Amino acid sequence: MIDSKKVKALTEEWLEGKDYFFVDATVSDDNKIVIEIDHKDGVWIEDCCDLSRYVESKLDRDVQDFELEVGSAGIGQPMKVVQQYVNNVGNDVEVLTADGKKLTGVLTAADNDGFALSYKEKQKVEGKKRPVMVDVTRTFSYGETKWVKAVIKF
Repeated sequence: MIDSKKVKALTEEWLEGKDYFFVDATVSDDNKIVIEIDHKDGVWIEDCCDLSRYVESKLDRDVQDFELEVGSAGIGQPMKVVQQYVNNVGNDVEVLTADGKKLTGVLTAADNDGFALSYKEKQKVEGKKRPVMVDVTRTFSYGETKWVKAVIKF
């Protein structure tokens, strides 16, 4: 079986000096390699082809046959690396918290420790009979969420 660490290292070699960043690399039991990269402004098919040719040139099909797929992190897929969060600051996101609560709001900050989300929430306000919608900003560590996805608007 092809080592996923080797695939990641080859991908990072190709990425060196480019504005792209590594998202994920997996190798299945039957040697299907899937590499995901991303870029702030999107991923070009030509660059996926270049990365595919680069990785393929560094692996030997005579030793182990494999299938190779290179692409961008999918639209609507959960974010996997901090750089995806950073690139989405200011955008609408959907968050599923570890306790199963779904929130939709604006990603207002992101760093290696976590991210901040601004959203509206009904709260009981003193002097009001009914709960009212108020703006809330909450900071999350990455471990406090099951997933975070960018909201796609058309």
